[in-house]
Amino acid sequence: MGICMRIMGLDFGSKTVGVALSDELLITAQGKEIIRREQENKLRRTCARIEELIEEYGVGQIVLGLPKNMNDTQGVRAEKTREFGEMLERRTGLPVAYWDERLTTVAADRTMMEAGIRREHRRDYVDMIAAVLILQGYLDRRAMQEKESGHAEE
Repeated sequence: MGICMRIMGLDFGSKTVGVALSDELLITAQGKEIIRREQENKLRRTCARIEELIEEYGVGQIVLGLPKNMNDTQGVRAEKTREFGEMLERRTGLPVAYWDERLTTVAADRTMMEAGIRREHRRDYVDMIAAVLILQGYLDRRAMQEKESGHAEE
């Protein structure tokens, strides 16, 4: 069997990017790190770090959380996210898929509450946990689709 390419999940915020990586079997998502930057538009170092992780972990695809409004419209954040996604596609040559992330921040908060992470520390983790939830949602849907189409290996 050939080497499976991992999938990278990203939660793109105005000052941070949460990073998650799948396992090689594309079943589970694990939080990797949070890339921080001083200014919103300074993305060169952010992209360079993402490229290093892609190289290091053998990533073959990127899933980027797309922040839609609750009424399904896309605002300024979604536009910035798409621009970031297009830049990543150009720089890495990898396909970028978008995942509706409307409820991931809420879920990330709940996850941290249940894990007993104190409120003042939660914002340190929220982007990475959101990236995990984005990627896990994508992996789960991918597995379901493969199962339904009968392509899953027995």
